Amino acid sequence: MEDFILFRENNIFYNVLCFLITENEKLFDRSDARLYWKTVFHIFSILHHCYIGLFANSLHLDQSLVPDIKCLYTYRLAYLTGWNFSFQTIFLGLSLLYDFLEWAGKHNGNLGTKIRYWRDVLFCGCVVPFTLFVSSMFWTVYAIDRELVFPKIYDDVIPWWFNHCVHTNILVVLALETLLQPRTQPTDEKVEVTIYWSVALMYAVVYYTIYFATHRWLYQVFGVMTWWQVCLYQLWIWGSSFVFYKLQFPINRLIHGDESKEVPEANGETKTGEQVMSPKEQSGKVIMDLKTPPFSTRSWSVKFRSLRSQFESSRL
Repeated sequence: MEDFILFRENNIFYNVLCFLITENEKLFDRSDARLYWKTVFHIFSILHHCYIGLFANSLHLDQSLVPDIKCLYTYRLAYLTGWNFSFQTIFLGLSLLYDFLEWAGKHNGNLGTKIRYWRDVLFCGCVVPFTLFVSSMFWTVYAIDRELVFPKIYDDVIPWWFNHCVHTNILVVLALETLLQPRTQPTDEKVEVTIYWSVALMYAVVYYTIYFATHRWLYQVFGVMTWWQVCLYQLWIWGSSFVFYKLQFPINRLIHGDESKEVPEANGETKTGEQVMSPKEQSGKVIMDLKTPPFSTRSWSVKFRSLRSQFESSRL
Protein backbone atom coordinates (compact mmCIF):
# COMPACT_ATOMS: atom_id res chain seq x y z
CA MET A 1 0.00 0.00 0.00
CA GLU A 2 2.84 2.37 0.88
CA ASP A 3 4.51 1.59 -2.45
CA PHE A 4 1.31 2.52 -4.31
CA ILE A 5 1.03 5.83 -2.41
CA LEU A 6 4.66 6.60 -3.26
CA PHE A 7 3.99 5.72 -6.92
CA ARG A 8 0.89 7.90 -6.95
CA GLU A 9 2.64 10.92 -5.48
CA ASN A 10 5.74 10.76 -7.68
CA ASN A 11 4.47 9.48 -11.03
CA ILE A 12 3.70 12.38 -13.35
CA PHE A 13 1.73 10.22 -15.81
CA TYR A 14 -0.59 9.03 -13.05
CA ASN A 15 -1.24 12.57 -11.84
CA VAL A 16 -1.85 13.87 -15.36
CA LEU A 17 -4.30 11.04 -16.05
CA CYS A 18 -6.22 11.71 -12.81
CA PHE A 19 -6.44 15.41 -13.62
CA LEU A 20 -7.71 14.79 -17.13
CA ILE A 21 -10.34 12.30 -15.99
CA THR A 22 -11.53 14.57 -13.16
CA GLU A 23 -11.63 17.62 -15.40
CA ASN A 24 -13.51 15.71 -18.06
CA GLU A 25 -16.55 15.40 -15.76
CA LYS A 26 -17.09 19.13 -16.27
CA LEU A 27 -16.79 18.94 -20.06
CA PHE A 28 -19.41 16.44 -21.17
CA ASP A 29 -22.01 19.17 -21.76
CA ARG A 30 -19.62 21.73 -23.20
CA SER A 31 -19.33 22.51 -26.90
CA ASP A 32 -15.55 22.08 -26.83
CA ALA A 33 -15.69 18.41 -25.77
CA ARG A 34 -14.09 17.35 -29.08
CA LEU A 35 -11.28 19.85 -28.56
CA TYR A 36 -10.78 18.48 -25.06
CA TRP A 37 -10.44 14.89 -26.28
CA LYS A 38 -8.15 15.97 -29.11
CA THR A 39 -5.90 17.70 -26.60
CA VAL A 40 -5.86 14.66 -24.30
CA PHE A 41 -5.10 12.38 -27.24
CA HIS A 42 -2.30 14.60 -28.56
CA ILE A 43 -0.70 14.94 -25.11
CA PHE A 44 -0.56 11.22 -24.47
CA SER A 45 0.51 10.45 -28.04
CA ILE A 46 3.43 12.85 -28.03
CA LEU A 47 4.49 11.61 -24.57
CA HIS A 48 4.39 8.09 -26.00
CA HIS A 49 6.51 9.05 -29.02
CA CYS A 50 9.04 11.02 -26.97
CA TYR A 51 9.42 8.15 -24.52
CA ILE A 52 9.98 5.65 -27.34
CA GLY A 53 12.58 7.94 -28.88
CA LEU A 54 14.45 8.24 -25.59
CA PHE A 55 14.19 4.51 -24.93
CA ALA A 56 15.61 3.73 -28.39
CA ASN A 57 18.69 5.81 -27.60
CA SER A 58 19.20 3.88 -24.35
CA LEU A 59 19.38 0.42 -25.94
CA HIS A 60 23.19 0.65 -26.39
CA LEU A 61 23.14 -1.30 -29.63
CA ASP A 62 26.61 -0.05 -30.43
CA GLN A 63 28.02 -2.24 -27.66
CA SER A 64 26.78 -5.46 -29.23
CA LEU A 65 29.23 -7.84 -30.89
CA VAL A 66 26.61 -9.31 -33.21
CA PRO A 67 27.09 -7.96 -36.79
CA ASP A 68 23.34 -7.69 -37.51
CA ILE A 69 22.73 -5.68 -34.35
CA LYS A 70 25.74 -3.43 -34.99
CA CYS A 71 24.34 -2.83 -38.47
CA LEU A 72 21.00 -1.94 -36.90
CA TYR A 73 22.77 0.72 -34.83
CA THR A 74 24.98 2.00 -37.65
CA TYR A 75 22.09 2.62 -40.03
CA ARG A 76 19.45 3.45 -37.38
CA LEU A 77 18.63 6.73 -39.13
CA ALA A 78 18.04 5.04 -42.49
CA TYR A 79 15.06 2.84 -41.62
CA LEU A 80 11.68 3.93 -42.94
CA THR A 81 10.12 3.01 -39.59
CA GLY A 82 12.20 5.71 -37.92
CA TRP A 83 11.40 8.26 -40.61
CA ASN A 84 7.69 7.63 -40.25
CA PHE A 85 7.88 7.80 -36.45
CA SER A 86 9.61 11.18 -36.75
CA PHE A 87 6.90 12.44 -39.12
CA GLN A 88 4.24 11.44 -36.61
CA THR A 89 6.09 13.14 -33.76
CA ILE A 90 6.38 16.41 -35.69
CA PHE A 91 2.70 16.21 -36.61
CA LEU A 92 1.66 15.59 -33.00
CA GLY A 93 3.76 18.55 -31.87
CA LEU A 94 2.03 20.85 -34.36
CA SER A 95 -1.38 19.45 -33.40
CA LEU A 96 -0.80 20.01 -29.69
CA LEU A 97 0.47 23.54 -30.30
CA TYR A 98 -2.64 24.31 -32.34
CA ASP A 99 -4.84 22.83 -29.59
CA PHE A 100 -3.30 25.24 -27.07
CA LEU A 101 -3.91 28.15 -29.44
CA GLU A 102 -7.51 27.01 -29.86
CA TRP A 103 -8.03 26.90 -26.09
CA ALA A 104 -6.60 30.43 -25.89
CA GLY A 105 -8.86 31.60 -28.72
CA LYS A 106 -5.92 32.61 -30.93
CA HIS A 107 -6.16 29.83 -33.53
CA ASN A 108 -7.58 32.16 -36.21
CA GLY A 109 -4.56 34.45 -36.10
CA ASN A 110 -1.65 34.38 -38.51
CA LEU A 111 0.37 31.89 -36.44
CA GLY A 112 -2.60 29.59 -35.87
CA THR A 113 -3.48 29.60 -39.56
CA LYS A 114 0.04 28.59 -40.58
CA ILE A 115 0.27 25.86 -37.94
CA ARG A 116 -3.11 24.43 -38.99
CA TYR A 117 -2.11 24.48 -42.64
CA TRP A 118 1.21 22.65 -42.18
CA ARG A 119 -0.32 20.28 -39.64
CA ASP A 120 -2.96 19.15 -42.10
CA VAL A 121 -0.61 19.08 -45.09
CA LEU A 122 1.92 16.97 -43.18
CA PHE A 123 -0.76 14.58 -41.97
CA CYS A 124 -2.39 14.02 -45.36
CA GLY A 125 0.73 14.01 -47.53
CA CYS A 126 3.19 12.22 -45.26
CA VAL A 127 1.79 10.66 -42.08
CA VAL A 128 -1.15 8.77 -43.60
CA PRO A 129 0.53 7.09 -46.63
CA PHE A 130 3.78 6.13 -44.89
CA THR A 131 2.14 4.97 -41.65
CA LEU A 132 -0.23 2.68 -43.53
CA PHE A 133 2.58 1.36 -45.70
CA VAL A 134 5.06 0.77 -42.85
CA SER A 135 2.57 -1.03 -40.64
CA SER A 136 0.89 -3.13 -43.33
CA MET A 137 4.15 -4.09 -45.05
CA PHE A 138 5.99 -4.91 -41.82
CA TRP A 139 3.34 -7.20 -40.36
CA THR A 140 2.64 -8.87 -43.73
CA VAL A 141 6.29 -9.80 -44.27
CA TYR A 142 6.66 -10.62 -40.56
CA ALA A 143 3.80 -13.13 -40.82
CA ILE A 144 5.41 -14.78 -43.87
CA ASP A 145 9.02 -14.87 -42.64
CA ARG A 146 10.14 -12.56 -39.86
CA GLU A 147 13.80 -13.07 -40.77
CA LEU A 148 13.18 -10.95 -43.87
CA VAL A 149 12.18 -7.86 -41.90
CA PHE A 150 12.89 -8.31 -38.16
CA PRO A 151 15.31 -11.19 -37.46
CA LYS A 152 14.79 -13.16 -34.28
CA ILE A 153 18.22 -12.14 -33.05
CA TYR A 154 16.82 -8.62 -32.53
CA ASP A 155 14.70 -10.00 -29.68
CA ASP A 156 17.84 -10.20 -27.54
CA VAL A 157 18.17 -6.40 -27.42
CA ILE A 158 14.76 -5.01 -28.46
CA PRO A 159 11.72 -5.71 -26.24
CA TRP A 160 8.61 -7.09 -27.94
CA TRP A 161 6.52 -4.12 -26.82
CA PHE A 162 8.93 -1.68 -28.49
CA ASN A 163 8.27 -3.40 -31.80
CA HIS A 164 4.53 -2.84 -31.34
CA CYS A 165 5.05 0.80 -30.37
CA VAL A 166 6.72 1.63 -33.68
CA HIS A 167 4.71 -0.70 -35.94
CA THR A 168 1.27 -1.06 -34.31
CA ASN A 169 0.62 1.95 -32.09
CA ILE A 170 1.25 4.23 -35.06
CA LEU A 171 -1.97 2.84 -36.56
CA VAL A 172 -3.84 3.68 -33.35
CA VAL A 173 -2.62 7.27 -33.61
CA LEU A 174 -3.76 7.41 -37.22
CA ALA A 175 -7.19 5.95 -36.46
CA LEU A 176 -7.93 8.24 -33.50
CA GLU A 177 -6.78 11.33 -35.38
CA THR A 178 -9.06 10.41 -38.29
CA LEU A 179 -12.03 10.00 -35.94
CA LEU A 180 -11.41 13.23 -34.02
CA GLN A 181 -10.41 15.57 -36.86
CA PRO A 182 -12.32 15.56 -40.18
CA ARG A 183 -10.21 15.98 -43.30
CA THR A 184 -12.63 15.23 -46.10
CA GLN A 185 -10.65 16.99 -48.84
CA PRO A 186 -6.96 17.70 -49.47
CA THR A 187 -5.79 20.84 -47.69
CA ASP A 188 -3.44 21.68 -50.56
CA GLU A 189 -3.19 18.71 -52.94
CA LYS A 190 -0.26 20.08 -54.90
CA VAL A 191 1.85 20.58 -51.77
CA GLU A 192 0.78 17.25 -50.27
CA VAL A 193 1.68 15.30 -53.40
CA THR A 194 4.99 17.18 -53.62
CA ILE A 195 5.81 16.26 -50.01
CA TYR A 196 4.87 12.63 -50.57
CA TRP A 197 6.99 12.15 -53.70
CA SER A 198 9.90 14.11 -52.25
CA VAL A 199 10.05 11.84 -49.20
CA ALA A 200 9.46 8.67 -51.26
CA LEU A 201 12.23 9.47 -53.76
CA MET A 202 14.60 10.75 -51.09
CA TYR A 203 14.24 7.55 -49.09
CA ALA A 204 14.82 5.43 -52.20
CA VAL A 205 18.06 7.33 -52.86
CA VAL A 206 19.24 6.80 -49.28
CA TYR A 207 18.22 3.13 -49.24
CA TYR A 208 19.88 2.13 -52.51
CA THR A 209 22.96 4.26 -51.83
CA ILE A 210 23.55 2.26 -48.65
CA TYR A 211 23.22 -0.98 -50.61
CA PHE A 212 25.65 0.02 -53.37
CA ALA A 213 28.13 1.34 -50.80
CA THR A 214 28.00 -1.62 -48.40
CA HIS A 215 26.39 -4.42 -50.46
CA ARG A 216 23.96 -4.95 -47.62
CA TRP A 217 20.16 -4.60 -47.68
CA LEU A 218 18.61 -2.90 -44.65
CA TYR A 219 15.52 -5.08 -45.16
CA GLN A 220 16.43 -8.63 -46.10
CA VAL A 221 13.24 -9.07 -48.10
CA PHE A 222 15.11 -7.33 -50.93
CA GLY A 223 17.90 -9.89 -50.67
CA VAL A 224 15.72 -12.77 -51.87
CA MET A 225 14.73 -10.92 -55.07
CA THR A 226 16.36 -10.55 -58.44
CA TRP A 227 16.97 -7.05 -59.74
CA TRP A 228 13.89 -6.92 -61.94
CA GLN A 229 11.83 -8.10 -58.97
CA VAL A 230 13.38 -5.36 -56.84
CA CYS A 231 12.39 -2.79 -59.47
CA LEU A 232 8.81 -4.07 -59.61
CA TYR A 233 8.64 -4.20 -55.83
CA GLN A 234 9.86 -0.61 -55.58
CA LEU A 235 7.22 0.54 -58.06
CA TRP A 236 4.61 -1.32 -56.02
CA ILE A 237 5.83 0.41 -52.84
CA TRP A 238 5.43 3.84 -54.42
CA GLY A 239 2.09 2.98 -56.00
CA SER A 240 0.51 1.42 -52.90
CA SER A 241 1.61 4.32 -50.68
CA PHE A 242 0.13 6.82 -53.13
CA VAL A 243 -3.11 4.83 -53.18
CA PHE A 244 -3.19 5.15 -49.38
CA TYR A 245 -2.90 8.91 -49.80
CA LYS A 246 -5.85 8.99 -52.21
CA LEU A 247 -8.04 6.62 -50.18
CA GLN A 248 -7.93 8.64 -46.97
CA PHE A 249 -10.35 11.28 -48.25
CA PRO A 250 -13.30 9.06 -49.32
CA ILE A 251 -12.84 7.06 -46.08
CA ASN A 252 -12.90 10.32 -44.14
CA ARG A 253 -16.10 11.38 -45.90
CA LEU A 254 -17.71 8.06 -44.97
CA ILE A 255 -16.98 8.81 -41.32
CA HIS A 256 -17.68 12.55 -41.14
CA GLY A 257 -19.72 13.27 -44.25
CA ASP A 258 -18.77 15.73 -46.95
CA GLU A 259 -18.44 18.81 -44.74
CA SER A 260 -16.87 20.88 -47.51
CA LYS A 261 -20.36 21.49 -48.87
CA GLU A 262 -21.63 22.97 -45.62
CA VAL A 263 -21.86 26.73 -45.13
CA PRO A 264 -19.92 28.57 -42.41
CA GLU A 265 -21.53 28.92 -39.02
CA ALA A 266 -23.42 32.05 -38.05
CA ASN A 267 -20.65 33.36 -35.81
CA GLY A 268 -18.33 33.64 -38.80
CA GLU A 269 -16.07 30.71 -37.94
CA THR A 270 -15.75 27.95 -40.48
CA LYS A 271 -16.81 24.48 -39.44
CA THR A 272 -14.26 21.81 -38.67
CA GLY A 273 -13.26 19.92 -41.78
CA GLU A 274 -13.45 22.81 -44.21
CA GLN A 275 -10.48 23.43 -46.42
CA VAL A 276 -7.58 25.48 -45.09
CA MET A 277 -6.03 27.90 -47.53
CA SER A 278 -2.29 28.30 -47.73
CA PRO A 279 -0.83 31.49 -46.19
CA LYS A 280 -0.24 32.90 -49.70
CA GLU A 281 -3.86 32.25 -50.71
CA GLN A 282 -5.13 33.83 -47.49
CA SER A 283 -3.06 36.97 -48.02
CA GLY A 284 -4.46 37.21 -51.55
CA LYS A 285 -7.98 36.79 -50.20
CA VAL A 286 -7.43 39.63 -47.72
CA ILE A 287 -6.28 41.93 -50.53
CA MET A 288 -9.33 41.02 -52.63
CA ASP A 289 -11.61 41.63 -49.66
CA LEU A 290 -10.11 45.09 -49.21
CA LYS A 291 -10.63 45.92 -52.89
CA THR A 292 -14.14 44.51 -53.12
CA PRO A 293 -16.98 46.43 -51.41
CA PRO A 294 -19.12 44.50 -48.95
CA PHE A 295 -22.16 42.62 -50.17
CA SER A 296 -24.50 44.99 -48.36
CA THR A 297 -22.98 47.99 -50.18
CA ARG A 298 -23.44 46.39 -53.59
CA SER A 299 -27.00 45.30 -52.83
CA TRP A 300 -28.05 48.77 -51.61
CA SER A 301 -26.46 50.30 -54.71
CA VAL A 302 -28.53 48.05 -56.95
CA LYS A 303 -31.72 48.81 -55.01
CA PHE A 304 -31.10 52.56 -55.17
CA ARG A 305 -30.50 52.42 -58.91
CA SER A 306 -33.72 50.45 -59.40
CA LEU A 307 -35.81 52.85 -57.32
CA ARG A 308 -34.33 55.83 -59.16
CA SER A 309 -35.20 54.38 -62.58
CA GLN A 310 -38.77 53.64 -61.42
CA PHE A 311 -39.17 57.19 -60.11
CA GLU A 312 -37.92 58.74 -63.37
CA SER A 313 -40.23 56.52 -65.47
CA SER A 314 -43.25 57.51 -63.33
CA ARG A 315 -42.47 61.22 -63.91
CA LEU A 316 -42.52 60.62 -67.64
